[in-house]
Amino acid sequence: MTEKTNTPPNVVLILVDDMGFSDIGCFGGEVLTPNIDALAAGGASLTQFYNTARCSPSRASLLTGLHPHQTGIGILNYDDAPEGYAGNLNRDCVTIAEALKPAGYRSYVSGKWHMAGDIHNPTDAWPTRRGFDEFFGTLEGAGSFFQPRTLTRNEVNVEAETEAEDFYYTDAISDNAVEFIKKHEAEHGDDPFFMYVAYTAPHWPLHALEEDIAKYAGRFDAGWDELRAERLARLVASGIIDEQWKLTERDARIPAWDDVSDKEWEAMRMAVYAAQIDRMDQGVGRVVDELRRQGTFDNTIILFLSDNGGCAEEMPLETAKEFVTTYVSFDAITRDGREVRPGNDASIIPGGEDTYATYGRAWANLSNTPFREYKHWIHEGGISTPLIVSWPDQLPSGVIRNQPHQLPDVMATVLEAAGTEYPETYPDRTPLPLEGVSMLDTLREDAADDARLLYWEHEGNCGVRRGQWKLVKKYAQQWELYDMVRDRTELHDVAASHPAIVAELSAAYDVWASRCGVIPRERVLALYESRGSGLPSE
Repeated sequence: MTEKTNTPPNVVLILVDDMGFSDIGCFGGEVLTPNIDALAAGGASLTQFYNTARCSPSRASLLTGLHPHQTGIGILNYDDAPEGYAGNLNRDCVTIAEALKPAGYRSYVSGKWHMAGDIHNPTDAWPTRRGFDEFFGTLEGAGSFFQPRTLTRNEVNVEAETEAEDFYYTDAISDNAVEFIKKHEAEHGDDPFFMYVAYTAPHWPLHALEEDIAKYAGRFDAGWDELRAERLARLVASGIIDEQWKLTERDARIPAWDDVSDKEWEAMRMAVYAAQIDRMDQGVGRVVDELRRQGTFDNTIILFLSDNGGCAEEMPLETAKEFVTTYVSFDAITRDGREVRPGNDASIIPGGEDTYATYGRAWANLSNTPFREYKHWIHEGGISTPLIVSWPDQLPSGVIRNQPHQLPDVMATVLEAAGTEYPETYPDRTPLPLEGVSMLDTLREDAADDARLLYWEHEGNCGVRRGQWKLVKKYAQQWELYDMVRDRTELHDVAASHPAIVAELSAAYDVWASRCGVIPRERVLALYESRGSGLPSE
């Protein structure tokens, strides 16, 4: 079909769940991701783009251009008060879909929402009430890939669709995204669209199709120690990582691969995780193919990223039953009547519908190569994601951009590309001012801004970055300072050598935290203790 140009451009925003910095092929990983790699080859790869370390907060920040605390989602889509963290998109924000409506856009979402406190009854935090014309996906945060709960089409529960023998949630997300794009062409072909594709892959549980798992037989037999070194070499060779940034030490809680007794089972865990990403990449290919068929690919902005770093959460047998009854189904039975076997144990081979497992800390350490820490934390392993941006009509191809950016910048970028302004007012509300800045100058010309301040906070873990300096700390610990030009892998804390920088950046952080409604973790913990529970997990 002859390529045609829409003005303004279509936008496809692809978000994956719990994927580490270096898992995909074009960022050094072993997983076969030819479709994502092709987007990078034809667009830009941002090597220092940051998410917000956790699922719900990242989604809220990504779709509103604000910091998550400003949107009412400081931790997850639960009531994380005493005040301010309602776990629900509040009325102080607008979504990208809402902001694009004045420019004539129609908007669609296929996949995980995870930004509404009530996941069973429609509220004004559901996607169909926040600017999206159609929705297919789940309202809750995690669950079975074969029988997901809260599966919804617009505002109607369609869990019955999972009874089909060949149902697999990643494929369903991809298929519905393609169908939305086809339907848009047929019914609204003269209008631009915004398509938000929110995969749950590769979030636990380790559920994948046998044909995809088979591709990775033996691929991870070398173990995490050797594979981390191999990834770093590929990252350096590709220009993603500076050769002076040394590989972090293996997490001290992880055994050396040579000391692992169940190597075959461990390798299978990573193989299933890889298969989950592989299947997602196949879906990305189908979306791109449809855009090409319609002749709109060249004038479509496609953005691909992850919501946080690799997830180190284990699922010990003693707590696994609770996870299954919470996230799979109340009776923990597969569609064909088998009992689900939860937990990380070498007697249970992961992948099938009757299992419920995670890939664990050691493989998350590989996923986040060359960085340390994981999802939840503000060190580089928790907040670093590959960001790939393709827009053939407007952006150069095959370029690497190193300017730091973070989630609120996506909305600013999309609005500038669409030629529309962030709304100062919106029906029934007055949105907070946009926090992000457009990335178009960075994407086009590799523009730099060393004066800009970037901020993060999650569960008391916090950080601030300006240019080469990053100040970061874990909850209840001291500030650490790192020179991100010489030491992005955060191996050498230089806080003692630069007290003035620590004082300046920590003061700036305090001002930001107060302005954006960050609640001290002590108050959040006190709330949960009063309820007789701990902080929620997903």
